[in-house]
Amino acid sequence: MAKIISFSNQKGGVGKTTTCVDLAAALAASGKRVLIVDFDPQGNASSALGIFDKKTKNSVYNVLCDDVSAEQAVRASELDGLYIIPSSDDLAGAELELSQIVIGRERVLEEKLETLKDKFDYVFIDCPPSLGLLTVNALTASNGVLIPIQCEFFALEGLSQMMNTIKLVKKHLNATLDVTGVVLTMYDGRSKLSRGVLEEISKYFGDKVFDAKIPRNIRLAEAPSYGKPILLYDRRCAGAAAYDKLASEFLAREEKPLEIK
Repeated sequence: MAKIISFSNQKGGVGKTTTCVDLAAALAASGKRVLIVDFDPQGNASSALGIFDKKTKNSVYNVLCDDVSAEQAVRASELDGLYIIPSSDDLAGAELELSQIVIGRERVLEEKLETLKDKFDYVFIDCPPSLGLLTVNALTASNGVLIPIQCEFFALEGLSQMMNTIKLVKKHLNATLDVTGVVLTMYDGRSKLSRGVLEEISKYFGDKVFDAKIPRNIRLAEAPSYGKPILLYDRRCAGAAAYDKLASEFLAREEKPLEIK
């Protein structure tokens, strides 16, 4: 059964989509079957995998609000083992439509993804940079949350609200939800600010913080405009190496045997 992980941070520009796409690509390259659900109306994860048409049919909006099944919306990417359910412009209106559902509006995505769980190893949901009904749907459907955090002061602001939302979803909608991990992005080890953010985040999250850190890297910024994950755009750059390391650490944590006490 697939493990479903939401990539979420209410602050935009923290490398959330880049981390979702490039970690998924690195896992696919290691032999895993990974599905990305582009749950952000901006559709950046779709663009990063070469789907630039924001009027596309059979999008995640159609899965949520129409009679399109999740299987019908799945598309293969250029990389073997990596698939996506794309976003579209229509998704911006999905919160209003979901809000009109009286019972179970927080569980629509969970129900729609149920038929896909035996077809993938991982399902990654790229959440919008907000804490609305779309994000609540994603968290309710997920086993865990991966939080990318930019190494800047303002990235720390709003984190308590994010954690409060996770706690509320865990209490009322999804008792199994937990923080899978925290990834530091745009990291510069020479910067006092980056080291300071690392120290503060480590105090709060402890061993949930991944050792692998994603550096500022121009090739990472360029890759989405070509519709490719960094693995296919520039395999040898520092950004690709960082996501390879993150994927290895991610799998090591996932496959670590349970500690018997």
